[in-house]
Amino acid sequence: MPFRLSASDFPGTDIPKKFTCDGADVSPALTWSDPPKGTAAFALIVDDPDAPAGTWVHWVIYDLPAGLRELPEAVPHEYQLANGAQQGRNDFRKVGYNGPCPPRGNAHRYFFKLYALDSKTNLKSGASKAELEHAMKGHVLAHAELVGKFRH
Repeated sequence: MPFRLSASDFPGTDIPKKFTCDGADVSPALTWSDPPKGTAAFALIVDDPDAPAGTWVHWVIYDLPAGLRELPEAVPHEYQLANGAQQGRNDFRKVGYNGPCPPRGNAHRYFFKLYALDSKTNLKSGASKAELEHAMKGHVLAHAELVGKFRH
């Protein structure tokens, strides 16, 4: 079986308003399965490549424990989670998840990218997407992706 990421609330389709700035703006529940052997940690990046100013980062979370297979809905906006995972800064200059909030017009695509890593990143809380990507270089065993869409 391939490494797979899913969200029961939007299986690859439109993201419900609850998970956007038009609603409660909470993170969706995510589940994954079949990470490769040797996985020591996971990292997740959520971004929007259709943003007017270029790719906009909505969530950066890393050093998720290797035994974890899900993130619950409404992950708290905390630098470090109870399970030891760290959250980075998004392009809203906040820690944790901030959902889709595109300008009126065409739908934007939101990429949820989960990486299986052969080691923890050991980054401090509050890292940027660029810092996480640098720390992951040479450590990605596999990645799984889910795309949702949203428009006002």
